[in-house]
Amino acid sequence: MMKKNVKTRFAPSPTGVLHIGGARTALFNYLFAKKHEGEFILRIEDTDRERSKPELESDILDSLSWLSLNWDSFHRQSDRTEVYQKAIGKLLENKKAYLSKEEAGDREQVIRFKNPNKVIKFDDIVRGEISFDTSELGDFVIAKSEKEPLYHLTVVVDDHKMEISHVIRAEDHISNTPRQILILEALDYTRPEYAHIPLILAPDRSKLSKRHGAASVLEYKEKGFLPEAVVNYLALLSWNPGTEREIFRINELIDAFSLESVQKGGSIFDEDKLRWINKNHLMKFTPGEEQYEEFKKRFLGSKKFEKKQWSFSDEYLRSIWTVFKERISVYEEIDHLIDEHEFDFFFEKPQYEAERLLWKEQNKADASENLRELIDRLSDISDESYEHDTIKEALWDYASEKGRGEVLWPMRYALSGKERSPDPFTLASVLGKEETIERLRSAVDVLKK
Repeated sequence: MMKKNVKTRFAPSPTGVLHIGGARTALFNYLFAKKHEGEFILRIEDTDRERSKPELESDILDSLSWLSLNWDSFHRQSDRTEVYQKAIGKLLENKKAYLSKEEAGDREQVIRFKNPNKVIKFDDIVRGEISFDTSELGDFVIAKSEKEPLYHLTVVVDDHKMEISHVIRAEDHISNTPRQILILEALDYTRPEYAHIPLILAPDRSKLSKRHGAASVLEYKEKGFLPEAVVNYLALLSWNPGTEREIFRINELIDAFSLESVQKGGSIFDEDKLRWINKNHLMKFTPGEEQYEEFKKRFLGSKKFEKKQWSFSDEYLRSIWTVFKERISVYEEIDHLIDEHEFDFFFEKPQYEAERLLWKEQNKADASENLRELIDRLSDISDESYEHDTIKEALWDYASEKGRGEVLWPMRYALSGKERSPDPFTLASVLGKEETIERLRSAVDVLKK
């Protein structure tokens, strides 16, 4: 039965940046809480003073904010030492824990939990019933001193004090659960519901790690991925809505999500699939003006533009973006297009050998004749009606009669100087009537020489 007041938590340690696996855990906690009109709590577990870094905490907060996984309350374990101290004192007082003299290590004594050596069973929402014989754990350490609690104790105390109803975390925490249940029983705490979600896997089905190219969340931001697309993709890793649908916005994920639909097996992280989802979000949900502004920012900020200092109008740049926006799946690819000279021919006349203008076995005389005919037909189009469809209509019959390759290949190559480029009608409409005719005339001159 669902508890009335649903509270979930994401509890990262600021000892590293937030990666995809942690972000997916945060997302599942967020979706579940919002689905049941509950609370999503962010808790920074920074009791490891030596390894915890403020800048890594900032990375976690910035990453979650970028993904719009907004928390309802925020806690930091380093601010809660007194709460843990009281719990440790209670365990010592009730003989549930004891000071243990240590011969090894850098401490003379620690605080160990007195293990009752019992079998612990719990129902995992994802995995069903799980059973552990805790006698194998021995009397495990829960604190270095009364003022220095360790992970297992702080987690139990915080989950209780914050009234966490559902502990949703990765499956590598399953082995931690028996210890934590023993501690919460010793403190007379109510047991939360547990759901251990499968790990995200690399293509070789090992745990995803840096050696597989696993990036931090903010690296995806830098690459130009949309946060909504990253959230969409992460949700589909080991969760299925029960349909073939793959493109979701966050409110739709909240409506559809359930822990019962989370699969037991891990999902392989596939950046190509992420890019496909990103392209869908880019084309379906991102306003055209927002897309253009991102393109403009990257283009004007590029080293290529800084070096060339091309002159053009905003309207002209917009028309170029219209041509190329279908070719990208993520904004980072704009940078690659710029670096690969894919935009150059829009700003400067291409240079090429005469033979490049010829289609297969075509001779220069025929190519020149076709180009001159195109010039005449384009000249007859009025300036007011000079646009893609009108250009195509004016040239298509002639191209069909003479051979589309023989007519349209020389035109396209004359305008772009590239074997791969937008179709010639698009090129002509973007370049404008005057520039198009000038480039075609230059091509005729090249063929003569």
